[in-house]
Amino acid sequence: MEPTLSHVLPSIERGVGELPFPLPAGAVDRLDRFIAELLRWNRAYNLTAIREANQMVVQHLLDSLVVLPQISGPVADVGSGAGLPGLAWAIAQPDLAVTSIESVGKKVRFQRHLCRELGLGNVSVEQARVEHFQSDTRFATVTCRAFTSLQRFVDLTRHLIAPGGRWVAMKGQVPHEELQALDTSVTVDTILPLTVPGLDAERCAVILREAA
Repeated sequence: MEPTLSHVLPSIERGVGELPFPLPAGAVDRLDRFIAELLRWNRAYNLTAIREANQMVVQHLLDSLVVLPQISGPVADVGSGAGLPGLAWAIAQPDLAVTSIESVGKKVRFQRHLCRELGLGNVSVEQARVEHFQSDTRFATVTCRAFTSLQRFVDLTRHLIAPGGRWVAMKGQVPHEELQALDTSVTVDTILPLTVPGLDAERCAVILREAA
């Protein structure tokens, strides 16, 4: 079957060209097909509130990719929605093992469809509430994007983190109140400002570790 394209390939190429790291051969085309499938499914299943393709490129793909240099595997993406950031990372770094955890069936079905379409053998998509999800794997990185408060994120996922692992929470503005509400079981490793190509808005990654 001829691959469906989103017709925003120039936007993806331009944005990816501004990232401080290269993508492997074929990744841009896969990202384009990601957007095409998201547009197609979104019309029927309302997977994301963002409807316009170029905005999906900026606010979903590029917003996800900018934090990739901070990610080590295996990684668990919690509340992953339509597969962001986890599936975007899996495309950009094919040797990264990604477990995508999402409780909503239509979003899980979309992710599994996308993995089949794009041949993403480095992704496992799991339908579960994260607090109930059990895995023999302990993850070097547990991440979320627009999921919940920092303390609740830690509380829900503590059973997944590997010794020495890190929580990476993708946020807009620095969440000062959430940071102040953290208990003493975790420590802030760093708060990393992020620059998303094409986006005139604040973004940061809050990176946490277990307290010594």
